[in-house]
This record gives sequence, C-alpha cells and structure tokens, in this order.
Amino acid sequence: MTTTVRLLVGGPTTSWPTNLAQLPGPWVGADRGALRLVKLGIQPTIAVGDFDSIDDRELATVKQALTGTVVVKPDQDQTDTQLAVKTIFNRLQPDELVIYGATGGRLDHLLANLWLVLDPQFRAWAPKIKLVDLQNTVQFFLPGDYTLTKEADKKYLAFVPMLPTHLTLRDAKYQLHDAYNDYPISWASNEFVGTTSHFSFDQGVVAVIQSCDAKK
Repeated sequence: MTTTVRLLVGGPTTSWPTNLAQLPGPWVGADRGALRLVKLGIQPTIAVGDFDSIDDRELATVKQALTGTVVVKPDQDQTDTQLAVKTIFNRLQPDELVIYGATGGRLDHLLANLWLVLDPQFRAWAPKIKLVDLQNTVQFFLPGDYTLTKEADKKYLAFVPMLPTHLTLRDAKYQLHDAYNDYPISWASNEFVGTTSHFSFDQGVVAVIQSCDAKK
C-alpha cells in the first residue's frame, strides 16, 4: 500500500484545493502551515520551521495539538519547506509527499519550491514529490520512460525540462521527438489525447504540470 504524507506550507489559502480539509493524513505543517492545520481541526504529526510568522500563543496552540514533535529550523540556510521535506523523508519515509500552499503569493517562494528538487540532497526524492493547488498538479521525474494518467478535472498538460535534456512526447496533442533544450523551458498548453500520455527523456529533471483554467 502506498504511504502518502501531506505537507502544508505558508502560501495563500486561496490557492488551496477545495477539499484540502477532508484529505487523509498524516499531515505535517511548515511554520504558519502548522497553525492553519490546527485551525482546520487537523492534528499535525510534525511541525517544522523557525515559526517567525506566528506568535508565542499561536505556537503554543500548535504544540498542544501535535501528535508528534516540533522541529525548529537552526539557521536560514534552508527554507521551512526544505527542512520539512528533509524531515519527512528521513523520519516518515513516505512513498509520496504531496505539498500544498507552495504556490501563489510571493514569486521567490514559488521558485524556491519548484527548484527544490534540483538540489542534489533532494533530487533522489523528486519522483515522490507532488505540488498541488486549486488549478495545478506538478510532478517531478528523473530520466526514463513514463506513462501519465489524465486527471479528470484538468484540461492542459505541460512539460518543463528544468535541466538540459532530450525530450520525446509520443502521443500528446502536440508531439516532440528527441527535442533538446539546454535551458529551462515550459512546453505549455499541451493536452492529452485519451486518458494517458507517454513521454521519455535522457537526463536532468522534468516537471509535468496538469492544469485547468480558473473558474469564473
């Protein structure tokens, strides 16, 4: 059975999936994300961060609700999200880590979260990490040959080589054949043809995004 851990970080609540509060745990909260979990009635397994975005009273509330431990960030060399990801894989060893609150809001936070998997200390975990928000699901892949399954509520499909690679999209609406890029690029606004799509690449890291337009 696949073990899934969910991590809530401090991005805007407006970017959350509508069913976030109903998703099963275990949950981990990073900084203000831990307080938001408690306010949703969710008991975090671990709370991680320097907690500079919440006051002492709020931190005490988090500690009272915890089922596990608080991990305090020792310095500013890593973000709260980076420390949370490292703590989760070292302590809980999940098959899958789904991160919420990692998009929307400040662009520097978004880029730090997207680029996290490029750090050598995190790269081996890249295929197990997923970023999810109201409109997007982002998965990360290491070199290989893959079959994607379409999410029912998503229309668009994007392939984002994050490092130099040769990319082949065999049966998406818009195909590529051994296309080489030596810089990051988003092959955006592609679509599934049917319910699956196959792709392959030979080196680096590729992010795959399934997305939909915002509801008006």
